[in-house]
Order: sequence, then structure tokens, then C-alpha cells
Amino acid sequence: MSNAGPRTRVDAILFDLDGTLVDTAPDMVAVLTDLQKDNGREPLSYKLARSHVSNGALGLVRLAFPDVDDAERDRLHRDYLERYGESVCIASTLFPGFAELLDRFDAHGVPWGVVTNKPARMTEPLLARLGLDGRLACTVSGDTLPQRKPHPAPLLHACRMAGVAPERSIYVGDASRDIEAGRAAGMRTIAAAYGYITADDDPGAWGADEMAASTEELIRLIHAALGFEPPEF
Repeated sequence: MSNAGPRTRVDAILFDLDGTLVDTAPDMVAVLTDLQKDNGREPLSYKLARSHVSNGALGLVRLAFPDVDDAERDRLHRDYLERYGESVCIASTLFPGFAELLDRFDAHGVPWGVVTNKPARMTEPLLARLGLDGRLACTVSGDTLPQRKPHPAPLLHACRMAGVAPERSIYVGDASRDIEAGRAAGMRTIAAAYGYITADDDPGAWGADEMAASTEELIRLIHAALGFEPPEF
């Protein structure tokens, strides 16, 4: 899939975090399951909860506790964040093939980074425990700026941090807000259709320049954009 015209040179690759670069669902769903059990609820299926992980902690709480009032939802949200903060990277991992991809970026001097709506107090420990801190050209969390995606400001800020032009950068994300933000920032966008996609969503309708149905497809697209030799899987 491609909506783009002639390509400009690509200088940098930026990623959404949850469901795009890192598979955080094992930890985020485990926290939700424990929260439901401790509040007398039958846990959601892993498949259903996983598909909503990109909606963040509040989205998961709304999914799991649809009938509570605002005050109770706020309490559950705070409880979820406290629990998750203590288990932010127990089973979370880079998606397949990304460790090698990031190594290749580093070897070739390709700036890469993360722009996420996840709060910094969860983003930074997660990246550190995955051994990624110190390697990124930029990290922009959900509370770095007053604006969050789908506003383009976080992506523009990330480009300034990395010293790259937005129009020469690619943003990869697994939610419509990611593609909306990337397009508004003037970046080339790739929809990560392998990510946390709900049953009623359609990544093909987000307006991305390209769509990757798998991590292998995404890695091939990125290699081509950077002029690298095609990867071997």
C-alpha cells in the first residue's frame, strides 16, 4: 500500500512504542488481569485486552470496567498505573527482528527514536530495561509536551531533538492517531498493522503512506527507504 508520490531521502526513523517497537502487551494485560481479579471481575480474554493496549492504561480500564462511575474509574486508573510502574518490563520485548534493525541503524549512523503517549515515568524505565536508553536520538513521552498525539507537536519536537527534517523522516505507528500526527508533521508514515489493532479498526483507512502487515514487512520497507540491502529472514 502506498499513498505517496516521489520519495525524498530518509534520514531518520521514529517509532511509536507500545505495539510498534515493543510488545508490551504481556505486562500491560497481566496488570489489568490482576486488577480485575482484585476487584471481583472476570478477566478479559488476553486477545481482546491485547488489541486495546495502544489505548493506554485508561483505555484498558475503560474496557475492563465499562460500568463504573468517573470517581471509581479514576481510582482504578491510578491503581493500574501504580501496579504497572512496578512491573513495566517483566515480559515486554522488542518485536521480532527489531534488535538487529536497531543495531544496523547504529552501525550506519541512522538516527532513530520513540514518540509515544506513554508517560515518561513508564517510558524511560522500559527503554532502560530493554537496553535502549542512550542509543536513541530522541525520546518524546506523552507528558514531555502539553500536546500529545494526534497533535503533530511531539513528532516535530522529536525531529528537532534528532536534528533531522520531518519531511526526511519516517514515523511508524499502530494507531490512527500515530498516522494523523505523522501526516500533520509532514513525515512519511507507515501503519504497523501487526500491532494492537481492535476488531473494528482498519489500518488501511488511516491514510498512511504504506502499511506493514508484519514486522518482516516493516523491516523490508525501512531497509528500502534507507537504501540498505534487503534483509534476510
